[in-house]
Amino acid sequence: VDGDGGCVGTRLENANPVIFQRSGDRVQTASEEDEDVHDPIDDREIFDILSINDPEHPLSLEELNVVEQFRVKVNDAESTVGIEFTPTIPHCSMATLIGLSIKVKLLRSLPDRFKVLNKQLADKERVAAALENASLLEVVNQCLSTRTI
Repeated sequence: VDGDGGCVGTRLENANPVIFQRSGDRVQTASEEDEDVHDPIDDREIFDILSINDPEHPLSLEELNVVEQFRVKVNDAESTVGIEFTPTIPHCSMATLIGLSIKVKLLRSLPDRFKVLNKQLADKERVAAALENASLLEVVNQCLSTRTI
């Protein structure tokens, strides 16, 4: 991504990524649909929230194995969520954009009681400044948009 938020050139960093099978959607229980019943948030629910598109490919982070369910850790009692992700190639220049997309998706999806922490994105002022950049926010929103299959 260049300073204007656009892709630098047309060369992909990982032109031929390995594609993995999606795990499928989780079926909600009646208690999860009832707003009056406290239903703890679990690892699978967070994993399902993370249906995020890769910034370089017309694939999801799940399909590229960048995000895997076993790397999602939720402690509902402490209102914490931890997510590890693995870029498709070492030293991926898109890693920060992917991390920012994950953080924004969680901020938009989780109840306010959750604190979204990320070692690389811990500086709230830098994240806020990044999200004020219209071009960068547009790229993040593209990653978060729902794809039609």
